[in-house]
Amino acid sequence: MKQKFLKTKISLVAMASIMVVGCNDLETAPMGSYVTSDQKENVVAQNPEMISASVAGITAMFSQYGKAIPASFGHNDIGYPCIMLQFDSRGTDLVSTNIGYNWFAAGVTYEDLIYTGRATVLAWNTLYNQIYSANQVAAVINPETDDATSQFYLAQALGIRAFDYFMLAQIYQQTYKGNESKPCVPIITDANADEAATNGCARSTVQEVYDQIMSDLNKAASLLEASGMERSDKRYLSKEVVYGLRARVELVMGNWAAAIDDADKAIAGSGAPYSIAEVSTPGFNDIDDHAWMWGILIAETDRVVTSGIVNFPSHMGSLNYGYASVGAWRTISKSLFDEIPATDVRKGWWLDANGQSANLDDNMKKQAAAYGCPAYTQMKYGPYQGVMAQSTNASDIPLMRVEEMYLIKAEAEAMNGNPAAGAATLQDFVRTYRNPAYTCKAATAEGVQEAVWLQRRIELWGEGLTWFDIMRLKKGVDRRGAGFEPSYVFNIPAGDPALIYRIPQSEIAANPLISEDQNNPSVSLPTPVTDN
Repeated sequence: MKQKFLKTKISLVAMASIMVVGCNDLETAPMGSYVTSDQKENVVAQNPEMISASVAGITAMFSQYGKAIPASFGHNDIGYPCIMLQFDSRGTDLVSTNIGYNWFAAGVTYEDLIYTGRATVLAWNTLYNQIYSANQVAAVINPETDDATSQFYLAQALGIRAFDYFMLAQIYQQTYKGNESKPCVPIITDANADEAATNGCARSTVQEVYDQIMSDLNKAASLLEASGMERSDKRYLSKEVVYGLRARVELVMGNWAAAIDDADKAIAGSGAPYSIAEVSTPGFNDIDDHAWMWGILIAETDRVVTSGIVNFPSHMGSLNYGYASVGAWRTISKSLFDEIPATDVRKGWWLDANGQSANLDDNMKKQAAAYGCPAYTQMKYGPYQGVMAQSTNASDIPLMRVEEMYLIKAEAEAMNGNPAAGAATLQDFVRTYRNPAYTCKAATAEGVQEAVWLQRRIELWGEGLTWFDIMRLKKGVDRRGAGFEPSYVFNIPAGDPALIYRIPQSEIAANPLISEDQNNPSVSLPTPVTDN
C-alpha cells in the first residue's frame, strides 16, 4: 500500500500546474467559471494521469512538512497533524508542559491567541492551501459529468474542501448554534478564486460557510454514489467517509435525524470497530486497520519521516524516539483517567499513577522505564511496525474511525427525542468493544449526551477531535484537577473570545476586504485559577 502511494504522489508545484499541462486552449486561462463544460471534459480526457496525480497531491498535503509558512524552520509545520496537536493542547484532557521540546506549547499557554504567531498562521495556511488545491481540481471537472472517474475525482476535491471549511469555521468563530449570523471565514471556491485573488474576499457568515460545507458534502456524496468507483486506499474519501463528515457537521448544527441517518450509512459500509483484544496493546498507527474509515497515509520516504523528529509520532509517541521521549510527554488529565473504570480496556491506554499499564508487555514496560515516562503518559499510540525506540516514525494517522459513528448515533438519537435508544446504542457499543461491565444509567436526552461526551473524551483522545466537542457542546475549558502546570490551570467559560483564533495579521494585510476592526477581538491571555 505504501509503495502505491509513492508512485502517485506529486509535488505541490506539479499540482499547481494542472491548468496549463496538455490543454492548449486553457494554457492562459485562469480557473474562472467561464471555462466551458466541454473544455473541462477535454482537460480530464486529455490529462487523466495529471488529474489523478493532482487528487493524490491533495491527500499528500495532509502531511506536508514546512509548506504552511515560507522558509519554515518550525517543527510544528507538519500538515494537518499540526492542527490536531495544537487544538488537543488547548483543551482539558491532553496535558503537556511548556518546554522547548513541545512545539505545541502555545496551545497549552494560550499564547496562540497572538495573531502574528505561528499557530494561527499554520491553521489558516494549512487549510486554505488544501482548499486552493481542491479548487484547482474542481475547476477543470464538469460538475454535471457522467464519467465515473471524473465523478470520483471531483468528489475528492469537494469533500476535502468541505472538511477544510468545517475546520476553519470551528477555529475562527464560536460554534454554529446561536452564532449563525456572526462573521466566519472567506469562502473561496473554483467559481470565485480569480476574483478573490485580484480583489480580496470578505468574511462570510457562519451560516453561509455551513451552507457551503453541506453543499459540497451533498454533491460529493451524490458523485461517489453515482460513480461506483472504489478507492485504492483510505487516504481517499469513500461515500461512507462523506456520510461520516456530514454526520459530524449535522451534529454541530443540531440536525439530529440527519446525523442518525448518516451515521447509520457510514457504519453500514465500514469495517467493525476495534475489538477489546485489539485495543489492549499500543496501536492506532495503520491505515489498513478495519476500524479506520479515513486517514493520513505516510511513507518512509516522506520528508516528515526522513526528518526523524518532525512528525506526529515524534510529538505524540511514547515508545518511539522523538520530542515526547525527551520530555514533551502527552499525558491524560488525571481527573478524566480517574473516571475510567478498571474494567475498561482503555484504562491501559495510559500509565497509571504508579507508571503501570496492563496493556504493555515486558519489553514495552522496559522501554517506558528507560525513557522515564511519567504517570499518566499515553500508551495509546504504538511505534511504527511495533519497533520501539526507533526514529523511523512512518505511522499512519487517523482522521476518522467507525467508533465515532456509533457515538454520533447515540447522541443524536437521544437529542432527537429518544434518550432510551441513545442510551441503548451507547451501552451496546461500550459493552461490546471496550468495557463488558458498562451500564449507561442516563435517562434524559441531556444525560445521554453527557454520557456520550465522556466516552468521546476517552475513545477519541489524541485524535484531534476533543477540542471541537468542547466548542460544540459549549463546555468551556476547565483544567482544574487535570494535572497542568499551575500557570496554565485555566477555567475559561463557553463563548469566551479566548476560545477562537484571530484571523492572522498576514491575511488582514493582504486581503483588502478584511480590516483590523472586522477581525475577531483581541483578548488578553487567560488568568490562572487555583487548582482543585
